[in-house]
Amino acid sequence: MRYEVPASVAAAVDLLATPDARVLAGGTDLLVQLRAGRTKPATLVDIKKIPELKQIHLEPDLIRIGAAVSGAELGEHATISKEWPGVVEAFELIGSTQVQGRASLGGNLCNASPAADSVPALIAAAAVCLIAGPGGQRSVPVEEIITGPGKTSLQTG
Repeated sequence: MRYEVPASVAAAVDLLATPDARVLAGGTDLLVQLRAGRTKPATLVDIKKIPELKQIHLEPDLIRIGAAVSGAELGEHATISKEWPGVVEAFELIGSTQVQGRASLGGNLCNASPAADSVPALIAAAAVCLIAGPGGQRSVPVEEIITGPGKTSLQTG
């Protein structure tokens, strides 16, 4: 298994276009799946070093939260706690303090677990995801990402 640490979203998109590549953000679900042998990707693409995916950026009518931002980081952010208390509360339900420090917003959504505590709160908050791929970027409402247990509308690349 290859382990790659891209420095940009564009580099991550290129790596994820290769067959059987998986994103590693917090790793709280993926590492369990790897250890249990339920998934065997050819390449792990660690997105934690991509600056814009680790940031919370406030704009006048918009909050941008990077896919690799942890639940703990959300809870510690004063504006997020004030504007999206349901999302923060949902992340506080996820595992232990240690898990909350690693579990990422993007991973909680993209693993499409029926137990993904943040997803209903994100839908209620009318959250929209900015998805990057080989063809550019597109905006997708959170409710259109998960299509079933463990399945998403996201495509390879």
